[in-house]
Amino acid sequence: MKRFGLAFAILCVLTGGAFAQSIDLSGILPQGQGAVSARIIQLLAGLTILSVAPGILVTVTCFTRLVIALSFLRTGLGMPSTPSNIILVSLALFMSFFIMSPTLEKVWNDGINPLLENKIDEHEAYKRASQPLREFMQASVREKDLRLFAQLAQNRLPTMTPDQAATDLRVLVPAFMISELRRGFEMGFLILLPFLVIDLIVATLVMSMGMMMLPPTSISLPFKILFFVLIDGWNVLVGGLVRSFG
Repeated sequence: MKRFGLAFAILCVLTGGAFAQSIDLSGILPQGQGAVSARIIQLLAGLTILSVAPGILVTVTCFTRLVIALSFLRTGLGMPSTPSNIILVSLALFMSFFIMSPTLEKVWNDGINPLLENKIDEHEAYKRASQPLREFMQASVREKDLRLFAQLAQNRLPTMTPDQAATDLRVLVPAFMISELRRGFEMGFLILLPFLVIDLIVATLVMSMGMMMLPPTSISLPFKILFFVLIDGWNVLVGGLVRSFG
């Protein structure tokens, strides 16, 4: 009991001293009403960016075209679950980092790193970091799609000039996305075409032999896999996807 009482007394002294100390939030929330409001807005903006980071990855990078082309490959082979979604998404993700590495290096060196070193403010960091992404999207977007959204922007925002509409992210991002969707479907058609020819040949042979109840896909699947392996399909497909971005 004496040991228990002594331990309890020591614990009360330590916790009492801890409770007596006040929490210093000056590093997080500086003095001044305006400064506190600005820091709160910055924290909310940072949390918002982190929450929409997957959407940003899809909208302003080459990820859309890559994952669509890989999905068409799986459909053409006739294996809707092989390779699995996690494999295709991971492959598209690392290919996106490989293709976007020069752009991401510019974003880090021009915008994010100077901001972390307190050399520039948030507004200047946003302008510098978004410029490499603008250049990448402008190099890949179709003029027809960009012109469409520029005209729609001028109807909704009469004060926006054509030059501003061509570089504004509100115009450039959706135009870039539909351009990537179109190119992804174009590449998907080219991927599906040889597999479709194999399916037609196998179906014709099966019908001519009178085997009505035998699904042609069960016979064409090994031939499509063999064809894809013989032409070194993964090497050809990945190489073509990377070269499509110049």
